[in-house]
Amino acid sequence: MRKIILIGRSECGKTTLTQALMGKKIEYQKTQSICNENLVIDTPGEYIQTKMLAGAIALYSYEADIVGLLLSATEPFSLYSPNITGQSTREVIGIVTKIDHKNADSHRAERWLRLCGCKKVFCVSAYTGEGICELLNYLS
Repeated sequence: MRKIILIGRSECGKTTLTQALMGKKIEYQKTQSICNENLVIDTPGEYIQTKMLAGAIALYSYEADIVGLLLSATEPFSLYSPNITGQSTREVIGIVTKIDHKNADSHRAERWLRLCGCKKVFCVSAYTGEGICELLNYLS
């Protein structure tokens, strides 16, 4: 299986998605530092939200085969600049999380991820399991 690094702002669902991908019980856990699991590298949201910490993500992306940009379907905005994926030396995919939320707008989140350059976008719910199998198959 290919290893993926999950990048996104705080509370977008990176750790919950990591637990779902690893087949673990879903429970809230605040990621305090970069966690390098077998299949997933989980990063704290503060790293993408803080310019001084963003360099750590760039360094850690070399440990992964794929970069996953996460965006919650409940977000009113996107942190990602248009065409940002061109800066990566790894394949970059988009992952829309929280698609089962009552305020979800997964189409808007998918459009934002495509605008930033993601050619492949997965829509997932760690709680219902929707989209998880497709993402795992893509990583294998």
